[in-house]
Amino acid sequence: TSSKVMDEGMAAGLIGAATVAVWFLILDLFQGRPLFTPNVLGTALFGGGPAQIASPADLPLSFRMILTFTWVHGMVFVAFGGAAAWLVRLVERDPNYGFGIALLVVVFMFGVLGVSMVFAESVLHTLTIPGILIGNLLAVVAMGAYFRKRHPNLTFHP
Repeated sequence: TSSKVMDEGMAAGLIGAATVAVWFLILDLFQGRPLFTPNVLGTALFGGGPAQIASPADLPLSFRMILTFTWVHGMVFVAFGGAAAWLVRLVERDPNYGFGIALLVVVFMFGVLGVSMVFAESVLHTLTIPGILIGNLLAVVAMGAYFRKRHPNLTFHP
């Protein structure tokens, strides 16, 4: 049913968002700057743009920015989770769609990075491209594990 797809999508999206958030919290703690990443991203998105973070080390922590970014980040992942749940249902009906969907995930991951390079290059220098790619990969794996558990007989053809 559609409510089951929506529930799965919401759960998968929240799992993905939490995975990325925990990954960046670990990186931030390791660098001695807890909550630095959501603060920088929140300021870049809602506080005047990337120009506002010309010197990110001097950026004061704003819990409003952190919470706002975390909320929006979660909602974006819930939307992607919903799309992923719908695509999983599509693959259940026809396994031939599977490879195309896997390719779409890869293209999307690098597309996000490409858009970020064009519109927020200073943010990428602050957060590092490998950190972003690893965070996204961890989210994909976590969401994939969730869907695998919910759909153990799911197969797709190349």
